[in-house]
Amino acid sequence: MVMSDVVIPAGADLGIPIRPVTSADWADLAERLPPKSRAAATLGKFTGKAGEIVLVPDAAGAVAEVLFGLGDDGASSKPWRGLSSRLPAGDYRIQGALTADPLLVALAWALGAYRFGRYRLDRPGGPARLIAPARADLDRVSLLAAACALAKDMVNTPANDMGPVEMEAIARDLAAAHGAKIIVVASDDLIAAGYPAVHAVGRAADPARGPRMVEISWGDPERPVVVVVGKGVAFDTGGLDIKPGGSMRLMKKDMGGAAHALALGQMIMGADLPVRLHILAPLVENAISGDAMRPGDVLASRKGLSIEVGNTDAEGRLILADALTRAAELEPALTLDLATLTGAARVALGPQVIPFYTDDEPLAAAIARASKATEDPLWRMPLWGGYAASLDSDIADLKNDPDGWAQAGSITAALFLKRFAPPGPWVHFDIYAWNPKARPGFPVGAEAQAILALFAMLEARFPKG
Repeated sequence: MVMSDVVIPAGADLGIPIRPVTSADWADLAERLPPKSRAAATLGKFTGKAGEIVLVPDAAGAVAEVLFGLGDDGASSKPWRGLSSRLPAGDYRIQGALTADPLLVALAWALGAYRFGRYRLDRPGGPARLIAPARADLDRVSLLAAACALAKDMVNTPANDMGPVEMEAIARDLAAAHGAKIIVVASDDLIAAGYPAVHAVGRAADPARGPRMVEISWGDPERPVVVVVGKGVAFDTGGLDIKPGGSMRLMKKDMGGAAHALALGQMIMGADLPVRLHILAPLVENAISGDAMRPGDVLASRKGLSIEVGNTDAEGRLILADALTRAAELEPALTLDLATLTGAARVALGPQVIPFYTDDEPLAAAIARASKATEDPLWRMPLWGGYAASLDSDIADLKNDPDGWAQAGSITAALFLKRFAPPGPWVHFDIYAWNPKARPGFPVGAEAQAILALFAMLEARFPKG
């Protein structure tokens, strides 16, 4: 299902009415409801609590009306995320005025309708479609929902069908759709091209799944340069420091950073933002073979810094080191990197809130504003310099596994990346890209995180006209 197809323009069919109500307003509204609606609400123990639904039947037993609880805060679009997946197929309209942003409501409906059905025979029935509320820009809803679907589809697809070659193909399709230029350097050519760390991480994979560096360039070269970097580890065994089975089970999602970078790029190009965009995606599989990098190896990097490999399971930061160095060569006005980088980020903030790291105060404030405006939960974490010494190596310029005394694994990973990041505004996002627990509108599986807020921030930072 294409998420953007579930929000439709107004037409002759007015659709089934959805009556949204807050818990504070419910008692007053209940007194004014038709008897059948009031009886259905009583039977369903409806109180206006966020996410509550009562389907009011007509004489034939079909849905005549939907009572929908908004909870205490009618200004939030969050309850709407869980509605579209819980209603019978049909067209629906919102009855009455909305307190929440109509665009966010329509987008929440679309995002909540997402299902990944590539490998299932039991295809779901027709969708519940929302007639777009007034002032909801359908083109924008479609753009954002489709980009989020791209990221989710990529992350949900298992590694046997989403390796470096398949990710490259998606990048090529995206570039072609928007008239962008794409350069791909693969396998042993990475060494001559100056991406030795990308090569070292990916060289153990089967040659058909060999490492590659993808660079997409789009937009007027005279515009401000924005670089989006995404970690693309198609599958992470941990390398010779092999992960236990439970930790390896979800490692198909370790390319979530690249998927999100491509999705954000789709938003930027689709909206024709006035920037010169570069998407950098190092694509590898961290496999095990006789040619795998070893604990204790010292790797070269594009920047010229030598890196001691203390743990082959800290491979994402190695490929990002080369990509961020390439980003610096482009002299960006802004650099964003997205990566499923550390379990420590989940210990700190869990799976739903995404930490970000930057020393740029105006950029941090802009991201926080965009996070609030889009209801895309982000939280700034410190780039605490006191932990930088944990990355010191006895034989190289730095190492990829910090000393245990520092403890803060997500912070030390960000500090490692900072050694390679471009000067000027740079921000790192340690995303999870996954819903581990199902809740309405959020099925178990891939989740698009941070990119709605980032797109809003970019629109404000680089306005049209």
